[in-house]
Amino acid sequence: MTGLRRLAPAVALAALVLLPATAAAATGNSAATQRLAAKYAPITMLREQQDPPCETSAEQYQPTSVGTMLGNPTVTLQRFVPGEGLEDVKTAPTAADIAGLGDDYYLNLRGEALGDTCVYARDFAALVEEGKAPAVAYAHIAREAGHSGFVLQYWFFWYFNQFNDLHEGDWEGMQISFEADTPAAALGEEPGEMIVFQHAGGERADWGDAKVQKEGTHPIVYPAAGSHATFYDSAVYVQNGQNGSGVGCDNTTAPLRELRPTPVLLPEEASESGRFKWLSYEGRWGEREKGFNNGPTGPTTKTVWREPFAWMAAQRSTSPRLPGGSIVGPQVTGAFCGAVATVSDFINLEAKSHIAAVITLVVLLALIVLFVLVTKWRPVDLEQLRRRRAFGQLVRAARQLYGRHWLVLVPIGLTAIPIVGGINALAGLLAGERGVDGGKSGLHLAGADLLEYFGRPIGSAVVAAVVIVFVRSLVQASPTGFGASYRGMRARFWRVVGGQLLATLGVTAMALTVIGLPWAIWKYVGWQFVQQEILFDDKPIRGAFRGSSDLVRGRWWHTVRVAGFLWLVSVVAGPVLGFALIFLNLSLLWINLIGSVVFALLIPYVALGHTLLYFDLQAREEKEPAKPRRSWRPWRPRQFGRVAADPAPHPAASG
Repeated sequence: MTGLRRLAPAVALAALVLLPATAAAATGNSAATQRLAAKYAPITMLREQQDPPCETSAEQYQPTSVGTMLGNPTVTLQRFVPGEGLEDVKTAPTAADIAGLGDDYYLNLRGEALGDTCVYARDFAALVEEGKAPAVAYAHIAREAGHSGFVLQYWFFWYFNQFNDLHEGDWEGMQISFEADTPAAALGEEPGEMIVFQHAGGERADWGDAKVQKEGTHPIVYPAAGSHATFYDSAVYVQNGQNGSGVGCDNTTAPLRELRPTPVLLPEEASESGRFKWLSYEGRWGEREKGFNNGPTGPTTKTVWREPFAWMAAQRSTSPRLPGGSIVGPQVTGAFCGAVATVSDFINLEAKSHIAAVITLVVLLALIVLFVLVTKWRPVDLEQLRRRRAFGQLVRAARQLYGRHWLVLVPIGLTAIPIVGGINALAGLLAGERGVDGGKSGLHLAGADLLEYFGRPIGSAVVAAVVIVFVRSLVQASPTGFGASYRGMRARFWRVVGGQLLATLGVTAMALTVIGLPWAIWKYVGWQFVQQEILFDDKPIRGAFRGSSDLVRGRWWHTVRVAGFLWLVSVVAGPVLGFALIFLNLSLLWINLIGSVVFALLIPYVALGHTLLYFDLQAREEKEPAKPRRSWRPWRPRQFGRVAADPAPHPAASG
């Protein structure tokens, strides 16, 4: 005991000597960490709004401070009590109010995530204007037992998540790893790896990888509009839910604006005291809602905060991006984005109102049942093609006729790939042409758009015309085959092309006037059989339009039902198949290629269905009273809407 007393003055003296040195080391380490955080602070590229603040296809928010929620009079701290529900705890809660609270607490913003989300956008715009929503990235040094070195994380806090899963608050970000043990040593070396956070997963890369864009030492990252998942480039990324990627399409495409968030250094460990006491809050940064609409928890609850190296090693090294287009037909992977958004809207509706969701589902199922059951499916007679048929009989007859002659019809359908694909390729070349200033020429872009808009339906019409000639040969008992069908189409090629071009121009012109949209729909249906009139009855273009209109008159709804179904089959089959393939993790390029082949093979089926409907309408016309034609010429107001003339009897097709 006496010896200890003798050592006490020496220990005290040593402490007096060492304490300033320890404090200086801590201060130096903090300064080195701050310099490191500033050195690698990310540059964010945000999809810019063209019509703020409520343009949901662009980014309405920016990575900001948690101060937008703490001390905000429009935010209420709530607690969920089992069996009783939510109870209000405090309005405008501060960091001290939420420090140490558990996962049964919620920070509820003004508004409803499943209601009018523009409330949040307007509130945030007001906060920015008042200087209360600075651009901030929270920097954090994270270590993991059993791993040398450390990672530097940047956490982005977002006020609202405007994606398929609507919810208040959002946490995303990125991290870079260092082999050095201290920030001071890391200042003298390059990072090893980088990973960007994407929903519940992420995408990693070596620091020197070409996809990691940099400005000096600052990585350039692209938060997706609304979802805030972070990416390495500007594109539309298709996510199928695997490895925590989320489900849907993340959009980081132009127009973009550059934002440089200020790095704010967080302590390595969360504490219930100090400036960053809010880190110890384990509740939700948003209102309580069902499922994916629930507010998110904070950074300290995430695995990446506690196990940064192990979590990073388990993540993806790529993110599938949407290809530029398809060869023929609708882009399969593009349809996936719309389908997921539609399903998400329904899920959000169910979360908001179970009754409304049930009613919507019942009505949809009722329409499908009525569509399928209110018809006649049998018998199907392929010996006499020109005859009256019910909707179901038409659908089955077209399928069976395709199956009987598939050796000819499949090659005809596949010719759509070089024909329509060639038109698309030419449009792509035009779009890629550059003007004298090295930029893309507006004239070339306009020409590409026009070529694609008018060229694709003309290319499809040419292939369909070959199928119609094949059916004509069957009816007339003349030689059939691939070559004979193409020669028959070539004999009336310019009328086929001219008829389709005029139909597209006419419908487009009427639709562009807006007020003429009902007429556009009416005429689009009435002109469904221009090609059949040309190829079966050898009519001139004007006569073909008039003949098709006369045939549909009085049977418009019957025509719509069949033609609408055939159109739906042609545009939906490929995307539905692709939708399934996306979840098998198949390459998006292969998915679009498969979708293009499916679309091409469906052209003969649709053409067969249209031609059988043409025969059906002819058979109906023979036994039904002639429908009067009326004048709809606005430049002749006295005759407008009046009976123009009795339609001439339609010549029966031979056979």
